[in-house]
Amino acid sequence: MSETVYTHGHHESVLRSHRWRDAENSAAYLLPHLRPGDEVLDVGCGPGTITIDLARRLGTGRVVGVDSSAEVVEIARAAAAEAAATTATATADKEGPEQGAPLPVSFEVADCYELPFADASFDVVHAHQVLQHLTRPIDALAEMRRVCRPGGIVAARDSDYAAKTWYPANPGLDRWLALYREVARRNGAEPDAGRHLLAWARAAGFAEVSASASVWCFATDASRSWWGGLWADRVRSSALATQLVEYDLCAPEDLEDLAGAWRAWSADPDGWFVVLHGEVLCRR
Repeated sequence: MSETVYTHGHHESVLRSHRWRDAENSAAYLLPHLRPGDEVLDVGCGPGTITIDLARRLGTGRVVGVDSSAEVVEIARAAAAEAAATTATATADKEGPEQGAPLPVSFEVADCYELPFADASFDVVHAHQVLQHLTRPIDALAEMRRVCRPGGIVAARDSDYAAKTWYPANPGLDRWLALYREVARRNGAEPDAGRHLLAWARAAGFAEVSASASVWCFATDASRSWWGGLWADRVRSSALATQLVEYDLCAPEDLEDLAGAWRAWSADPDGWFVVLHGEVLCRR
């Protein structure tokens, strides 16, 4: 993905968000379609939490996570090793010295436009929050289709920034949203990808596509503190902050105002924030 500029980057505040994700909160639409023994490719796997959770649920088969960032792939490998050790310990505690099979997951660096796998290599090809960052999302879906077996599934889920909504009204968050969408578009990406997934899948050659939507909702004290805190850090310290200044969209002091808006929202006991996601299940 050499021409892709990843708007978020891999700052700790970004990985904090990504590590929260698992199969239940980020791939629930796919779970009923998984079968024991399926071979699964997770494209743009990030720190690997969804990938590892899919491997746990399948138990057998093969789950491979790929990402363009070598640094993030190493983080995912470390997480997989830790998960495998935890699983082995739990199995030993339950069943004595005979431990279960190793977690069927591996990670490697790869370009989503040129996946290093033969045609029809996987039963399921999955991408979560990936297509919104790409300059050629249809080409990426076509490449995912290539490595999917006949009868298999290509699954994609992406948020839709323009559809994000919150309470109470906050002009600082209005500005954050407008600025984020402008930065993403400067990077050649589509921040409102969720609404485009059905059209993109059909353009990539899928004749049978099932589209759906789901949300993340942050409305408890704990979830507001977590969500607002990580975004306050992102707008000050992540690649997004750097791009806002480099593109002359913000002065450095403006970043503190954006962070303050997030802190004010997260401290409000009436605070409510919803992230809408589009989803597609594409039959090969």
